Amino acid sequence: MIITFNELRRIKDKLPSGSSQRIADELGIDVETVRNYFGGKHFEAKACAGIHIEQGPDGGVVTLDDTAILDAAMRILNEGKEEVAAEE
Repeated sequence: MIITFNELRRIKDKLPSGSSQRIADELGIDVETVRNYFGGKHFEAKACAGIHIEQGPDGGVVTLDDTAILDAAMRILNEGKEEVAAEE
């Protein structure tokens, strides 16, 4: 999948506190790997984040090898929308 770096960061910034750890636990990976996936530079990560960044407009283009982390993040964001809708 290809996405702009800035869009990937916008998704990360919308996530509630603790989401990186939740995603890591759900997928059985290190939390630093999740943080690196969203553009962090945590060299302590035990695994590669599976992203490739090419410089350019809007922060550049990011090619994602695996969308599992992004899919988990989107699920968390959608949970928040469903909770708001249920309250209304």
